[in-house]
Amino acid sequence: MNDAFKTYLDEQRARVDDALDKLMPAEDVQPPTAHKAMRHSMFAGGKRLRPILCLAATEACGGDIDRAMPLACAAEAVHTYSLMHDDLPCMDDDDFRRGHPTCHKVFGEAVAVLAGDALQALAFEMAAGAEPSSRFGVRDYIIELASTAGSLHLIAGQIMDMEGEGTVRTEEGLRAIHERKTMALLTSSVRLGAMSSGANDAQLEALTRFGKALGLAFQIIDDILDVTQTSEKLGKSAGKDVAAEKATYPSILGMEASRAEASRLTAEAYAALDLFGDKAARLRSLAEYLLNRDY
Repeated sequence: MNDAFKTYLDEQRARVDDALDKLMPAEDVQPPTAHKAMRHSMFAGGKRLRPILCLAATEACGGDIDRAMPLACAAEAVHTYSLMHDDLPCMDDDDFRRGHPTCHKVFGEAVAVLAGDALQALAFEMAAGAEPSSRFGVRDYIIELASTAGSLHLIAGQIMDMEGEGTVRTEEGLRAIHERKTMALLTSSVRLGAMSSGANDAQLEALTRFGKALGLAFQIIDDILDVTQTSEKLGKSAGKDVAAEKATYPSILGMEASRAEASRLTAEAYAALDLFGDKAARLRSLAEYLLNRDY
């Protein structure tokens, strides 16, 4: 990662964090336990990948990132709520996330469930505060986010992931999980950015293809890192997927073939951006960064 792109990521993270801080209730607002728990998970050091992708997609379509910011924050709120619930003992049972104790380890399971619920609800409040664009209204933003967060996508992916422990043995079965659990919100983040700029049909379709390819490549690299990196490096418990007998790309395809598939999907993501020329430079850099990351 070159210095200019690192600076871009750092600046965008700071912008997103500042916006999230303003959009979320302060810790001392009643009930403080709920808001402390929400902020504990939200500000535990995430990469802010989804909101940054949202903002970069807006730029690719010639839009204003300030107009897209509420939608970027909404995507991050849905993502963080999903992590809070995924980490619960009744699901993936993890003690660490983003290098910090998970919400339920600090506040207890009941508060973690309720704080996650509150963060999901807040996501829709954030999206409702976004300005309509020339082609898309607030209703369109809400439908996009709700569809992604619901039983056909994020919820489906988590249930299929849990039910698939020890039983999923094919690449098709694994892809079906991650199309819902990982790919859906990454794609929706990009689409929301495009929608906030009033993207035309061709632009929205191209960015949808970009998001889908990038989302699967991202998951493959995640699976690889789970077996090649330490918990300290990842900021979460390494090796959990193997211990839980979850299907992963390395376990099904092998390490070399998994890396090749991630590279193929990243090339597919690049190709989807041809329509945008130099305006998609940030999105291309993000795809390259995700392919080559080590945490």
